Amino acid sequence: MEKLKAYWKNYISAYQGLSPATWLLALVMFINQSGSMVLPFLGVYMTTVLDFSLQNAGIVLSTFGVGSILGSLIGGWLTDKIGSYKIQAFSLFFSIPFYAILPIFKSFEALCLAIFFLSFIKELFRPANSASVSYYAKPENLTRAFSLNRMALNLGYSIGPAIGGFLAAVSYDFLFYTNGVMSFLAGLLFVFYFRNRKGNALEKVVSEKSKELHNNRSAYTDGKFLLFSFFIAIYAFCFFQILNTLPLFYKNVALMNEKEVGLLMAFNGIVVFILEMALVHYAEKKFTLSANMIIGSLFCGAAYLVLLPSHAIWVLYLSIFVISISEILIMPFASTVAVNRSNSFNRGSYMGLNGISFSIALITAPFLGTYIAENFGYTNLWIFNCVMIAIASIGFYYIMKKM
Repeated sequence: MEKLKAYWKNYISAYQGLSPATWLLALVMFINQSGSMVLPFLGVYMTTVLDFSLQNAGIVLSTFGVGSILGSLIGGWLTDKIGSYKIQAFSLFFSIPFYAILPIFKSFEALCLAIFFLSFIKELFRPANSASVSYYAKPENLTRAFSLNRMALNLGYSIGPAIGGFLAAVSYDFLFYTNGVMSFLAGLLFVFYFRNRKGNALEKVVSEKSKELHNNRSAYTDGKFLLFSFFIAIYAFCFFQILNTLPLFYKNVALMNEKEVGLLMAFNGIVVFILEMALVHYAEKKFTLSANMIIGSLFCGAAYLVLLPSHAIWVLYLSIFVISISEILIMPFASTVAVNRSNSFNRGSYMGLNGISFSIALITAPFLGTYIAENFGYTNLWIFNCVMIAIASIGFYYIMKKM
């Protein structure tokens, strides 16, 4: 009981000091992400409804990653040029038509094109939103501000797939339309609250020494950060199996139906929602950035390691739980590294490159993941993921010492 009280005390203290704007950004993220039920079920939709091969489904999912890379690159550049507010509003409202027309596209080529443009518009949001978090957060609460935003994302993600599983059981078209409605509601709230709202001076987020070292330098010329981003991309390749090959594994190998897959995917969001703020608050005080990155990546490897001997239901939930802990330790601290390397003049490029690292994985994870699964089996895919995680962990150990 005393340990439980100490946990909740730590959990509540993690929220203290966060600005109202930070909370509103999190609410916008929650509403938008609550409708995010397309991507987790897209692979299942293509293989069951459209009768795509596993490899063609992987290619379509990879076009989502291609659009994400371009969206992150241009979104980061535009954020530095015209500000984060306009980019976020544009992304939220202009993704709606693409959700509305997505059910029309049935052929492989048409779906590739539609998914590419949808992901491009959606991904403009990521670097702009990350820049906004750093703009409205107090410097001493920066990692927790990112963590709150991600917690809102994951709470929405826990709701989205859970509802999506029930909607998909009726008609997959409802997934696309619901996504569009939630994006519209998130856009309304964002415009209403953040129009003409001022935040903290971004220069306070980084030290004077950091500004002298990195003033006006683009992230794309920062060799150490580029190498860090490379190892992030390796980690993200393994993590993002949760969006494509893992749901296919649950459906085709573990023989779960859409509702069961949705609930299992929702469990990830619930775990992150319950544990993230307290765990990040604890990790901030007890461990270095380097230690958090290394431990977080090793947890991801463990999530696939437990799948090797069995795919019993309790093992599947254990795997999702472990990968959720990995996500908690990696995602907010990776954003903190990007902010600490940047300043008010180049933050968009750093957050954009951070997003590109994950977007590269959105290409490689479904394409290479489905290829390995189809030709060599899921067991070999999990072994491959464990090897990649070992490389990423060693990489984090090396580059974080240099940074």
